[in-house]
Amino acid sequence: MMTAPALSSTVGIVAGSGVLPFSVADLLRARGVAPFLFAIRGFCDPVRVAQYPHHWVALGQFSRLTRLMRTEGCRDIVFIGGLVRPALSEIRLDWGTLRAIPAIAAALRGGDDHLLTGVSRIFERHGIRVVGIQDVAPELLMPEGSLTRRVPDAEAVADIAKARELMQAISPFDVGQGVVVIDGHVVAVEDIEGTDGLLARVTRLRAEKRIRAKPGRGVLVKMPKAQQDLRFDLPTLGPRTIDGVIAAGLAGIGIVAGRTLVAEADVMTAKADQAGLFVTGLPL
Repeated sequence: MMTAPALSSTVGIVAGSGVLPFSVADLLRARGVAPFLFAIRGFCDPVRVAQYPHHWVALGQFSRLTRLMRTEGCRDIVFIGGLVRPALSEIRLDWGTLRAIPAIAAALRGGDDHLLTGVSRIFERHGIRVVGIQDVAPELLMPEGSLTRRVPDAEAVADIAKARELMQAISPFDVGQGVVVIDGHVVAVEDIEGTDGLLARVTRLRAEKRIRAKPGRGVLVKMPKAQQDLRFDLPTLGPRTIDGVIAAGLAGIGIVAGRTLVAEADVMTAKADQAGLFVTGLPL
């Protein structure tokens, strides 16, 4: 087992949308490590971020961001929270970003994993180490086994196996991190819309009578792509995912343990139990 790297006394959190940046900050504080948030304008919650030491940064302000990180003593940073993939025209370029444009443009030409790994290399050339959630807040990773009272039955286990086989096959194409399988049939694969869009699509297919299986069957499976840089963009689920699974009429969720983030685990589990769904952590 690999040993987690020793962290600097202050860890920077490049914070997008959602609750996870603040969960990471709280867990770092509990470990005696000072968190400092670099909140991305237009994404990070301004009410929540006010409770932590922070600076606001805009997409494209690379020079400002690295300067602020050095000022605040952040030798280690973690990226966490939602962020819509930007177009170049949406990025507010500062001088440091302009100098890095060839590397940024090359990163933008690939898939999401290619983009994020490319961005990390730019930071590391400036002496800032990019770490993963497993290094700073492993408590947020899905454990193996079921969180819920309900566990997958034989049909769900078979659907999970087929979903994993499919995800492994399409992984090199950097398409998505989720798939819905119902009674052995692949119904939908995650694309640029993300998991919420995937589940909304399944819900619509049910409404259009294009899915004949009765509600309460089928699974959502989420897993990272093969060779994915696990410092970035891990599959994530939380209470909103449960809402989508309920609307889609599925039996539950299978996610790879240790490679998936869980937001508001207690709330999510309670909601799943109330709906009679299973949420289970799959072995690697």
